[in-house]
Amino acid sequence: MARKIGLYGILGYFLYGLFFYWYLFHFANTDLPFEYQGTVADPATFLNGRELVLTEEYSKIRNLLFFLSTPFEWIFYLSILLLGLSGAFKKWAEQSSKFKFVQTSIYVAWLSLFAFIATTPLSYISYHFSKQYNISTQSFASWMKDELIDFWVNFGMMVLIVYVLYLLINKSRKRWWLYAWMLTVPFSLFLMFLQPVVIDPLYNDFYPLKNKELESKILTLAHEANIPADHVFEVDMAEKTNALNAYVTGIGSNSRIVLWDTTLNRLDDDGILFIMAHEMAHYVEKHIYIGIGGYLLLSLVGLYLTYRIMEWAVTKYGEALKIPAVNDIRSFPLFLMIISMLLFISSPLSNLVSRYQETRADHYAVELTKNPEAGIETFQELTKAGLSQVNPPLLVKVFRYGHPTMLDRIIELEEYQIKHRDDE
Repeated sequence: MARKIGLYGILGYFLYGLFFYWYLFHFANTDLPFEYQGTVADPATFLNGRELVLTEEYSKIRNLLFFLSTPFEWIFYLSILLLGLSGAFKKWAEQSSKFKFVQTSIYVAWLSLFAFIATTPLSYISYHFSKQYNISTQSFASWMKDELIDFWVNFGMMVLIVYVLYLLINKSRKRWWLYAWMLTVPFSLFLMFLQPVVIDPLYNDFYPLKNKELESKILTLAHEANIPADHVFEVDMAEKTNALNAYVTGIGSNSRIVLWDTTLNRLDDDGILFIMAHEMAHYVEKHIYIGIGGYLLLSLVGLYLTYRIMEWAVTKYGEALKIPAVNDIRSFPLFLMIISMLLFISSPLSNLVSRYQETRADHYAVELTKNPEAGIETFQELTKAGLSQVNPPLLVKVFRYGHPTMLDRIIELEEYQIKHRDDE
């Protein structure tokens, strides 16, 4: 049975990969509809011939790597179970210590190490292509440093999660999912509070915006929107990427408005103010808190489904997966595999909600700044800097895009510009 499950898993992944290769490289059409050709949304009007070719090449590669990477996790976790490695990790942990927390830490260390070894090649391929297409400016040493920071941050959180999770499962086989969900509420809020001041600085240097004149303009805009902001931060990203970004992060007293220095270097003040107005919209329209509410609702449903699927899988395939019971730590790779699958399946819904919020933020930004031209130029520059497709394939949009496509965003601003020009 174990061999059959493994064979079907590998075959399924192979066919899945072939499908997406065919879809992205031979089937999907990214040409603009006729009515948008020659408009400001047409990449041929703001990209040169070489940039157009590179955008298509890089987008196809990046999208294929996205669709391959998540199911690869499932194959990895399935292999860990079928090969009995999860049992071996538990055995090594029990031989090393009598203390439960230490045993959990050792088990998670082994699982994390094997996961790191298995997934690093795909991560490196992604890094290699982003470097080749001049998106990444990061040295290999710097990239590896970030990968190792990821490893240790995830390991620390994982140890705590696994230890508490199996305490709950052993306490209540039928209600652990509810207790776990109740703990995710304070844990998630705590992480969001710590993110800007503890986790993010591990990767990059943050400091107050050096351009005080620009900061004054941004804060004036914030005050017009009734946002209690006193500082704007910039982050040193030019040594890692040519891409542009700005965001609002954290909650409560640790909330921050952050600009990448690449954004500061490539956009003029009007473009930056448009981006800032967009980010302020998320605060004004309470998108952060709506997002937290949506996350909590999805996590409740997800944990309940995980509970039901784990019970079914261990009952029917426990022997093949070498899991004697759900409350045995050997079932943890199964837990991770199910969570990953549910996140992938639910991503079209979460992306749909996110795209709606981002559209609202674009509308707010243009109403606040009254400068659609700056927005159009900003989106064109974002497209050029990230080699992003203006009109991506449908499945890419559904599974990857938490923002509207550049076609949608630019056309919305152009229509706003035309409407208000006619009204004058």
